[in-house]
Order: sequence, then C-alpha cells, then structure tokens
Amino acid sequence: MPLPDDSLYMRRALDLAALGTGYTCPNPLVGCVVVGPGGTIIGEGYHQQYGGPHAEVNALASVADQELLRQSRVFVTLEPCAHHGKTPPCADLLIAKGVPEVIVCNDDPNPLVGGKGLAKLRAAGIQVSTGLLAEEGRQLNRRFFTFQEKSRPYLVLKWAESADGFLAGPHFQAVQISGPQAQLLTHQWRTEEAGILVGTRTALHDNPRLNSREWPGPQPTRLVIDKNLCLPPSHHVLDGSQPTIIYTHRARTSQPNLTYVTLPFAPAGAPPSPDLLPAVLADLHHRAIQSVLVEGGPTVLSALINSNVWDEIRVFRSPRRLERGIAAPRMGLRGWQSREKVGPDDLFTYLNR
Repeated sequence: MPLPDDSLYMRRALDLAALGTGYTCPNPLVGCVVVGPGGTIIGEGYHQQYGGPHAEVNALASVADQELLRQSRVFVTLEPCAHHGKTPPCADLLIAKGVPEVIVCNDDPNPLVGGKGLAKLRAAGIQVSTGLLAEEGRQLNRRFFTFQEKSRPYLVLKWAESADGFLAGPHFQAVQISGPQAQLLTHQWRTEEAGILVGTRTALHDNPRLNSREWPGPQPTRLVIDKNLCLPPSHHVLDGSQPTIIYTHRARTSQPNLTYVTLPFAPAGAPPSPDLLPAVLADLHHRAIQSVLVEGGPTVLSALINSNVWDEIRVFRSPRRLERGIAAPRMGLRGWQSREKVGPDDLFTYLNR
C-alpha cells in the first residue's frame, strides 16, 4: 500500500525514465527505484536503449546487498512485463529475487502485457498497487500510450511563422524565420521523435536534411510525401545517409536506407485525399514508428489539423515581418498550453485534449 511519501520515490523513477527519451522506441520509457528497509534508496535504474536490459533489471542489479531485496519495496513507472521479448520477463525476475512489494505508476496498454505482469506478481504473493502519479506517468509515456491505444504515431506538428502570419516567402521561397535558439531546440526535438515528416513542396523548395546536426542523439527516420516522385536525385532526403521512407503513388524499387511505399492519392489538382494520411499513419504504425515530428508544409499541417489528428502543436512566432508569402495554418487554434521565450521568438505549445 503506497504511503504518503511514496510519491517522492515514484517521481524519482519518472525522472530516471525520462533519461531514455529518444533511445527506447518502440519500447516505453521506464524507471525503477528500489527502497530498502528504513526508506533508503538502495538501487535504481532505467531502460536505456531498445534491446537492452529493462529498468527493473538495471535497478535490481545495482543493489549491493542482494539479500536486502527480500525486505525492499520496488517502485516502477510501468507494469513489469510478463512475456519474452528482447529480454526475459521482468515479473519473473522480481519474483525470483523475493521482492515483497511492487508499486506501479501505470498499467501497460500493450496487449502482450495488459495486466499479465501484475497478475503474475500477485499470484506469487507479492503485494502490488498501481496508479501512483498515473497522470504524470501517462504524460511521460504519451508517445507509447498513443501508439498503443490509437494505433498511430504520436504527432507533434511544428512550424515557424512571421509576426504577420507567414511561414515561407512568395512561391514557397525558403526564408529563415526563427532565430538560432529555436533552430537548436528543433534539432533537439528531432532526436526525441522516431520520425520526421514533410510534404513535397517543403522537400522540394527547402531541400532539408531532416536530421539533427546541432544536438547529440539518435537520428529520426525521414518521411517524405512525394506522390509524383518529383524530387531530384541531388536532394538531401534521397542521399541514403539515414533511413528514409518516400510515400508515393508510383512504383519504384527501394534502395539501402531509401524505402518507397506506394499509396493511393487524390488526382492531380484535387485536395489531399482523406485516405492518404490515415494510410501513411497506418504504415508508420506497422513499422513501429512511435512518434513523428511534422515539420511542414501548410498542406500536410492543415490536413492533420482539419482532421483533428494531432497531439501537440509547437509554433515559433518571430518578431520578423514578411509582408507577403505562404500563410501559416490558421485553423482556429486557441487555448495554448504554454508560452515561453526562445531567443527572440515566442514558442506557443498546444495540446489536443
């Protein structure tokens, strides 16, 4: 049974779990804290990388005196797994170590786990409680929960707009709108999401690399909608330097680090097909791409907003004025969750409740 001060231990476990951001996908972020007799933390760990040991394994291994585990309480941010995946079941390890009590933040929505871990622990006589700091746990693992519950990636829409509401110059002319601090933060965000998506015009006119060059961390899978395969071979997204998926309606043979996926599209000149983006998202779910940073352009952004298929929107608003150009999405967004200064720019964050 959780005690009044137990939230401190669980919050520590959540802080540990966050250290794995960007590295554990498609696994969730998980932290674990072992509290010995007298309320002292005697071990802790987190899931550091996909395919590596889980949080419980690292935490239990860090306890110097293994006999103390039989008198300890284990705090873990997500239900211990009960199935064999890349690693053995963590529930079995907790049972084998003789842990008498386990406190869990969130149940695991993955059908492979789905209560089986908790049931196994209880069947072994371990005292189990759940729901401690549950909302904070869901926020930490919002990508994982969205992926499991909605069968699509967690979608973060991002753009930069001028003070007068433009995100590009006339005829999609590339213009640097946000300041260097915003650019650095964007590169950090790229390391935190599994994929980064742009449409044809953004890829064609901006010729972006869609990687993180200014922040250390894993590189996202590049995702480009190019229905007519009009991108020239010299463009960065076709250079094969990192995994890239091109969504098109024309068949083309895939190459190393460059996968072509054929999907149905609307006829030329017609508005985006309502079946397009769901098809893209379904394919990404099939490929276990858990989250996507959508960086442009207005067609893709507006389609997702109009369909109400998004989870976060992050907008950098620059003090610079363009006077004319391509308008940023204006879809009645209101009630921003937060506003902060990033260099000369204002960053507005919206959450889709």
